Amino acid sequence: MQSYDEMVRKTVIKDVPKMKIDVETFIEKYNKNEAILLDIRYPFETKVWGVKFAKEIPYNELPDRLSELPKDKVLVCACPIEYRASMAKEYLRFKGYNAKTLNGGLLALMERLKGGKAKDVNLS
Repeated sequence: MQSYDEMVRKTVIKDVPKMKIDVETFIEKYNKNEAILLDIRYPFETKVWGVKFAKEIPYNELPDRLSELPKDKVLVCACPIEYRASMAKEYLRFKGYNAKTLNGGLLALMERLKGGKAKDVNLS
């Protein structure tokens, strides 16, 4: 496995957009079973408003719960906006996962899915 320093050195500006995923692309990949939504918020946050189809692992628990995450899917890291999700994405990339940050965070996803559009997510 490469060191974190090596990963940082190998990152070039053209790679940055590849590290994010927009809401529509996430929904498409999720519906094809190619991606999971990783909600990295803390339990007191997810109790207030949770995303029932997300895998909930608080950011500070990631090191101890990596075995719960698939290596064969895109891990779409999410928090309300993008700050903590970006940190989680970088950590997971370093650990060898195909991780991305959800563009606009959970707020953008909820805006897209409000009302009748929630049925666009395949929950079966």
